[in-house]
Amino acid sequence: MSESAEYGVHPDEPHRQGLSQRLNWLRAGVLGANDGIVSTAAVVVGVAGATAAVAPVFLAGTAALVGGAISMALGEYVSVSSQRDSERALIAKETRELREQPEEEFEELIGLYRAQGLSEETATKVATELTAKDALKAHLSAELNIDADDVVSPWYAALASAIAFFVGALLPMATILLAPHPLRIALTFVAVLIALAVTGYVAAWIGGANRPRAIARTVIGGALALAATYAVGSLFGTTIG
Repeated sequence: MSESAEYGVHPDEPHRQGLSQRLNWLRAGVLGANDGIVSTAAVVVGVAGATAAVAPVFLAGTAALVGGAISMALGEYVSVSSQRDSERALIAKETRELREQPEEEFEELIGLYRAQGLSEETATKVATELTAKDALKAHLSAELNIDADDVVSPWYAALASAIAFFVGALLPMATILLAPHPLRIALTFVAVLIALAVTGYVAAWIGGANRPRAIARTVIGGALALAATYAVGSLFGTTIG
């Protein structure tokens, strides 16, 4: 029998070690795909609005894809690295306090459990048992909601974000380059909005948010971005022509 089954934990609920890691790269992946779809589509639609030639669209789209993937990876790495450094600093601080002030930390733990509604007797018993098993883990969980074994990795987040951006960007690139000229912009609009609906749904599913609202938000935002860049490209093309 597994440990989760022994303690009555449902296997399909997120009570597993490494949850933060998985949610972190899933979030980075969804956001990267969404950005890849929108930003690359905006570039290629804007250029396509200015010229009917394929080469400028391809060059601009490729530049947006490569630059965007690198930018997303760097941004995600820096952001998650900052989060990881903060978590490590808090873990080190708590470790030092437990070593230097064990009695004060124990009383603090009891107080935290009492603040959650436990009686003095129950809070003391819980604090005693958890401290005997793993004092650091008990304090990190109660005080900071941190698991020392589940500190997020910036490399996973950066890689997931870059790959997702690249994959997301391929959709508008392929659509606008392969579609017949009279329909390429319209088909790109349709393909992008469908893809954004999917990423909006997945993002809401990961976060447990309202799915129709998330879908509407991403689709409307993407449609506005495409419309704006197409209008600018058309105006530019008309002016130059």
